[in-house]
Amino acid sequence: MECYFDHVATNPLRDEVLEAMMPYLKEEFGNPLSIYPLGLRAREAIENARQQVADLINAKPSEIVFTSSGAEANNFALRGIAMAKQYDGKHIIVTRMEHHSVLNPARFLEKLGFVVTYLNPDKQGFIDPDDIKKAITDETILISVIHASPEVGTIEPIKEIAAIAKEKGITFHTDAVATVGNIPVDVEDLGVDLLSMSAHQFYGPKGAGALYIKQGQRIIPLIFGGIQEGGRRAGTENVPAIVGMGKAAEIAKQELPKKMEHVKKLRDRLVEGLMSKVEAIHYTGHPEQRLPGHASFCVEYIEGEGMLLMLASKGIYAASGSACTSKALKASPVLLSMGIPSHIAHGSIVFSFGIENTMEQVEYTLEEFPQIIQRLRELSPYAKGWEGIEEDGTCTPKK
Repeated sequence: MECYFDHVATNPLRDEVLEAMMPYLKEEFGNPLSIYPLGLRAREAIENARQQVADLINAKPSEIVFTSSGAEANNFALRGIAMAKQYDGKHIIVTRMEHHSVLNPARFLEKLGFVVTYLNPDKQGFIDPDDIKKAITDETILISVIHASPEVGTIEPIKEIAAIAKEKGITFHTDAVATVGNIPVDVEDLGVDLLSMSAHQFYGPKGAGALYIKQGQRIIPLIFGGIQEGGRRAGTENVPAIVGMGKAAEIAKQELPKKMEHVKKLRDRLVEGLMSKVEAIHYTGHPEQRLPGHASFCVEYIEGEGMLLMLASKGIYAASGSACTSKALKASPVLLSMGIPSHIAHGSIVFSFGIENTMEQVEYTLEEFPQIIQRLRELSPYAKGWEGIEEDGTCTPKK
C-alpha cells in the first residue's frame, strides 16, 4: 500500500486544475500585454484567476499580486516593506517559528543595517501577543508572524497580533502558505496588511503563489522590469500556473468544510493510535489549536531520517522537522525554539493528510510504524544506554 502523508510539502494536481491549465499551455499562448485577441484572452484568464484567489481569502482582486511561489511572496513582503519604510525606522520583528523564506530575508536585512528581533514561541508553538507588544520600539516598521507552522501545525493568534500592530501603526505580514486552502482565511477578519500563499498547498500547480497587499499599502518591488502585476512584479506572467492557481482556489473554497472534517478524523485516529502504541513519543504543537490534517511527533532514541527511510520502504511517505534530512546534522530550529531538547528534536516526524487519504491507510500506518520504531531502537546505541521509560516520558540511565 502507498500512503502519501506529506501534504505540507506539496499536493497532487487536481484533474480539474490541469484541465483548466491545458489551453494556456498550447493554443492560448498569448502574452497578456499584447493588445490583439490572443493576448487579451490571456489577460482575461489572469484576471479571472485573480478574482478566484481573492474570493478564497475575502480580498479585493486588485490586492492580489501573483508570484512564482510562497517563498517569493515572503521575500517580497519583508524586503519590499523594509525598503519602502526604511526612513521611518529600521526595526523588524519576526519569530523563530518562521519559514526560511522569512528568516533568511530578515538576516539579509540585518546586513543592510536593520535591527531584527527574533521571538521564541512557548512549548506548544504559540507566539504570545504580549511578547510582540513588549518587543515593539519607536523604530519598528514591520512585524511578520507565520499563520501556522508546517512543522508542528500550531495556528498562531494572528488576529490579536495584527490588532497590536494596527494600534501602533506598524505593517503586519503573515506567511499563510500552510493555511490558505486548508482552514478558513479571511484577510478582513484577521486584519493583516500582507499575506503570502502558494498554489500547490491546495492542489494547484507548483510555480504559482501570491501576495495579498492591502489596498493603500506602499511596497517596493522585488523584481524590476515591466508593468506586469500593476508594476509590482515584473516579468511575463506564467499564465497556465496562474490559471491553475485560480481554479484550485475556487475548488478549495467550495470543498473546505468537507476537507477539514475528513482530514481531522484521520489525524485524530493516527494520534490516538501512535500515542497508545509507541513509548517515549511526544505529540508536538498544540493538541487542538492546529491544522486539522496535521500530526507531528518527536520519538526518543532515534532520528527522523531513519524513520523516514524505513517508512518509505513500506510505502508510507512522511516528513521530518529535523534538518538532518536536508543534509545538515542539526535539530530543527523550530523545535529547539519551543524548548524541546536537541536529542529529542532529532527524532521528529510529521504526518499531514489530504482529501485522497483514507482511514485504511491510517490503520496500515498504525500497524507498521510501531514495528519500525522497535526495530530502530534495537539498532540505536542511544536506546541501549537507558534502563527504562518513566510515566512522564523521561528515561532512566543504566547504572
